[in-house]
Amino acid sequence: MSVRDQLDEILSQRILLLDGAMGSLIHGFEPTEADYRGERFKDHPIDLKNASDVLCLTRPDIIQSIHKQYLEAGSDIIETNTFNANTVSLEEFGLANEVAEINRRGAELAKELAQQFTEQNPDKPRFVAGSIGPTKVQLSYSAEAPGYRPTNFDQMVESYAEQVRGLLDGGVDLLLPETSFDTLNMKSCLFAIQKVFDERQTSVPVMVSCTIFDGGRTLTMQTLEAFLVSVEHFPMFSVGLNCALGPAEIRPFVEVVNERAGCYVSCYPNAGMPDGFGGFKSNPTEFSGILGGFAQDGWVNIVGGCCGTTPDYIRALSQAVESGKPRRKPSLPALSRYSGGQLVELTEDSNFMMVGERTNVTGSRKFARLIKEKQYEESVAIAVNQVEGGANVIDVNMDEGLLDGPAEMTHFLNLLADEPDASGTPVMVDSSDFKVIEAGLKCLAGKGIVNSISLKEGEEKFLEQARLIRRYGAAVVVMAFDEEGQAVDA
Repeated sequence: MSVRDQLDEILSQRILLLDGAMGSLIHGFEPTEADYRGERFKDHPIDLKNASDVLCLTRPDIIQSIHKQYLEAGSDIIETNTFNANTVSLEEFGLANEVAEINRRGAELAKELAQQFTEQNPDKPRFVAGSIGPTKVQLSYSAEAPGYRPTNFDQMVESYAEQVRGLLDGGVDLLLPETSFDTLNMKSCLFAIQKVFDERQTSVPVMVSCTIFDGGRTLTMQTLEAFLVSVEHFPMFSVGLNCALGPAEIRPFVEVVNERAGCYVSCYPNAGMPDGFGGFKSNPTEFSGILGGFAQDGWVNIVGGCCGTTPDYIRALSQAVESGKPRRKPSLPALSRYSGGQLVELTEDSNFMMVGERTNVTGSRKFARLIKEKQYEESVAIAVNQVEGGANVIDVNMDEGLLDGPAEMTHFLNLLADEPDASGTPVMVDSSDFKVIEAGLKCLAGKGIVNSISLKEGEEKFLEQARLIRRYGAAVVVMAFDEEGQAVDA
């Protein structure tokens, strides 16, 4: 029986239990700089304290001790100690070349203990989820300068892909990209995961977890409803929420996920809200009682804890959800949904969807002039005016012979993402050049629309482009053309 089949069978009967925080338990061991360095990195030129992932190599005993505590507390799924084990995050410690090994070893440490506990009690199999954090950078927003990005989509994909390969080499049962506060980062991670799956002709279940703040939005100001639409193109095993909020504060957002998710739902909040003294305003009894309520309401399939939670929290949670009913996947209506920072959903009662076409160099001489003259502030203002005028979608086209289409599309869409009065609106990437289309898709945190593709270059090329558009998480307009020209009848 495959891991997916095992998990499906268990989830048809009961709620699965994740583990709790890793970082706070590591700090409880009070590791020194020498612990982080170990013998291997004793002469490393950069301080390694707080590079927690490297402990998989230098103090594996600490990491396995934490895994064991959570397994003893009842966790069905334990996470690897690899939250920041990616090139983008570890380069500041001079450990970018160790990414593959840290992930492989982190997976092996967890897998060894999970297998031991499974052998001791085959009726309660244990699983390992490869933890993949959001990295230290954001792809869809910059506070430094309008349009600036410290890295790009392709670089992020390669960083994540290396991490995924290491986790799979170490034998993880699932992958868990988590704490997503920038949806474009998450989309690049999912793109990387699918890339590695294709390379290896294999796959494992993928859990996706978003971080929502108390205003009901991600750090990049995307609503939860928009986030869910932005990642629904990927075949997720589960989707849910973790971090930032305590169980009481996260409750209304779990209800939203329950109503809208077509896959399993997870929830592992912080121990509570910060108490101002480095702790949290909660305790195992209160924490487990609230999450137990989610279970009784039938909202969740997988629960656990994030920052501040300990094995005591998981032990209490195990008892609280024991009698809970696992959530049943709902039958969701087939609707057209798009997103920027906000959701645009077309129902039978919706009016016409209005597409703003003035940010199009082939249709607006003013916009074309502004782009050629690098007058970007004024060109972004045109998009804002269209949104204020009622546009539901902003069409962006850079098809002009004297322009570098991919570069202009990238820069302009990054500027739009940094503009609060425009970033909430979905984008239509409009071009006859697929290189420009792809450049645009790499900038969209939400679910955009491609305008357009056709059968002009044959069925094989059409399918290749359509699959790639789906992998980027966009919808598409298909023109009725083939190699012989435009269709003349339906």
